Amino acid sequence: MSRAFVQRRNELGSDGSRFTERRSYRESASAIYGALDLGTNNCRLLMARPSKDGFRVVDAFSRIVRLGEGLGVNQYLSEAAIIRTIEALKICRSKMDHRGVSRARLIATEACRAAKNSSEFISRVEEETGLSLEIIDRETEAILAASGCAALADPAAESVVLFDIGGGSTEIVWLDQESKTKQTVRHRMREWSSLPVGVVSLAERHGGRHVTPQIYRVMVGEVVQLLQPFVDALGEAAKPLNFHLLGTSGTVTTLAGVHLGLPRYDRRAVDGIWMKSDEISVIVERLLHMTYQEREASACIGTERADLVLSGCAILDAIRQVFPSDRVRVADRGLREGILMQLMMDDGVWPQTLIGRA
Repeated sequence: MSRAFVQRRNELGSDGSRFTERRSYRESASAIYGALDLGTNNCRLLMARPSKDGFRVVDAFSRIVRLGEGLGVNQYLSEAAIIRTIEALKICRSKMDHRGVSRARLIATEACRAAKNSSEFISRVEEETGLSLEIIDRETEAILAASGCAALADPAAESVVLFDIGGGSTEIVWLDQESKTKQTVRHRMREWSSLPVGVVSLAERHGGRHVTPQIYRVMVGEVVQLLQPFVDALGEAAKPLNFHLLGTSGTVTTLAGVHLGLPRYDRRAVDGIWMKSDEISVIVERLLHMTYQEREASACIGTERADLVLSGCAILDAIRQVFPSDRVRVADRGLREGILMQLMMDDGVWPQTLIGRA
């Protein structure tokens, strides 16, 4: 397999954010950009070409690989998880080659941050796929996630509590309203935190297949405690007012799909919809009373999420308990979109004011 992606990256040193030299505006406008997000649960790739009002997606790929499976117990990425992940990354590499991606950023998050054998894993990925993964810190992850979906914030709200429920961590950000002095996402971030808990890690601790109401309450309580430092950092006088919740994760998109009664998941129907607090409560209560087999048979949950959806709901309910809001906006966009926006702005395709550097 060609090592083109590695070679191009090495020509620029250890930046990790691009594989080719910066292009002219004319070259950038016709280039294909790539963003890969390797998380604790998912491996996701998005490829796009710049357009006048953003970018146009030309191809995408997503596969649940459960890279962080068992990580909370033994602190190492397992051989089975590594093999699953490398197979998915080979598909990503093939797709990028086929589409002619020449500018990309390939990131890894919590599982690789936490694993004791992450360096060996990164080296193995490069050797077997030709892809050089960049392990980003939690602040960068929060900024990129916020950058990718901040456009869905209600401009009439004074602030937004944005959250991204991942497999091994949950990022939460308080965004101020956009203003003349706060145009970039970084400048709008009043406070942020990365909670060391996600759908995989929480389900592994408490069980995901058979979740009783009592177990569910314990999970919610655990996450509420983890949120307390974030609340303390805000202070009583600084807590968000006239705000709404904005969620980007498989948890909220799954709940939205179930709420809409979709026969199969449809991003176009889900991305950007508003859900009322009581509507979310009804769906969560319904899921709590389903058996594992019933969740597995649900069109918008399926086998891959049946044992994780309730741990995700518990994280969501903890956020709703700490930051009660009557409305939640659902985003089927986030970190990958944030990466693409940043790369295109680095090339001068869009003004730098759209997002902050990450």
